[in-house]
Parts: sequence; structure tokens; C-alpha cells
Amino acid sequence: MSQHERKEQAIRRILEGATPAVPPELLHDAVRRGSRSLRRRRAVRRAFWTLLFAAAVAFVVWASVARPWVEPPADTTPPLTRW
Repeated sequence: MSQHERKEQAIRRILEGATPAVPPELLHDAVRRGSRSLRRRRAVRRAFWTLLFAAAVAFVVWASVARPWVEPPADTTPPLTRW
């Protein structure tokens, strides 16, 4: 019998055995931790969308004030020659 077959038989014995009893307070702890992580995930998602919205509003305000698509006016005027 090879080592692989021995491991497989040991695993089968473990899996076919009786399932261990689960403590009753384990369910309540799992629900509490799950709801806490869900609230945390929701808060992070809400903060992300709020930050994204604020960045979009700031960009729109900056673009409407700075108007980067318009060519800036010339600082100097061309010299006047004969009239």
C-alpha cells in the first residue's frame, strides 16, 4: 500500500465519522460578526461614492471657472507700425 493510498483512507475515515457538535453561541457570534462586517462594507462603499461625487462636483466647478478649453489671452500686443 502506497503512502498516497494510506492518506486517502485516513481522510475517508475522518470524513465518514460523526460530525462534531457545534456550540449554540457560535451562531450568534457569526451573525454578529457578519452584520458588523456588512455595516462596515456599506459605510466604506457609501464613503467612496460620496468622495467620488464630491470630486466630480469639484472638477465641474473648477472647469467652469478656469475654462481650460479656452485659449488664454495674449500678454503682449503686437507692435504698431505705420498708420
